[in-house]
Amino acid sequence: MPFSLTPKDSSFYPLFTASAENLVTATEVLGEFVHDHARREELAVRLRDLEHVGDQATHAIFRALNTSFVTPFDREDIYALASNLDDVMDYVEAAADLVILTGLGTLPAEMSQQVALLQRCAQVTAEAMPRLKTLKDLSDYWIEVNRIENEADKLYRRLLSRLYSGEFDALEILKLKEVADQLEEAADAFEHLANVVETIAVKES
Repeated sequence: MPFSLTPKDSSFYPLFTASAENLVTATEVLGEFVHDHARREELAVRLRDLEHVGDQATHAIFRALNTSFVTPFDREDIYALASNLDDVMDYVEAAADLVILTGLGTLPAEMSQQVALLQRCAQVTAEAMPRLKTLKDLSDYWIEVNRIENEADKLYRRLLSRLYSGEFDALEILKLKEVADQLEEAADAFEHLANVVETIAVKES
């Protein structure tokens, strides 16, 4: 068996996977949050806790990055992966926080659909992260995330069209748009994450 004086640090892979699995849980909680008015305060607290868990995972990745002599792939790509995972969590938590802070009640059906798309993104991302170790069978992942993000863009535009249709008053439009923007940003961050994975796969091929 060949021996290397500078083995690559493999500690990153479980950290990426744990961070992605945290997003699966967070998007599931967000799905409950959107539909269960009575438990919104409780679920918002749960999301804040998950955001703290995500922060801890991100900091662990950054610590490993700062102390590793040889990383499994380029440092800037590791940083981008961790940052985008963290961004998704931040946007998800912010969306729920805004609903609470602005006192929104029933949300448009399109927002439930936005959350469902985020749940799908989280699931395929969590399934893909363990495959970073071999960089095999990842193309289906970034293709699917890009497809979902395109669907999320169309859904976001439909929601904006509805918000400006006269169905809602001016103040409610502002509140709902703030929430919709956070959900759209979360979808974008999932796509940015997938693009980083694709870049890594191309570099290492």
